[in-house]
Amino acid sequence: MCFCTTLQVKAILVNIFGGIVDCTTIANGIVGACREIQLRMPLVVRLEGTNSVKARQILDESGLPIQAASDLADAANKVVASLHS
Repeated sequence: MCFCTTLQVKAILVNIFGGIVDCTTIANGIVGACREIQLRMPLVVRLEGTNSVKARQILDESGLPIQAASDLADAANKVVASLHS
């Protein structure tokens, strides 16, 4: 069971600075995990670091309810907006 269903979570915000780890590796891991748990709630991800532009593209093109954010303020705005849609 996904922890999200038991805690009544309505949205998730992930903020990662990938200094050493390539952000595309993180993005692919997030997409894979979201497919595995069949994510149905909004997920906003802010990735900064190596290959962050390509990582945001991976998230955007995943077909999952994942929104890539350009910075932490953008991420906060997107997660709040997702609660009102």
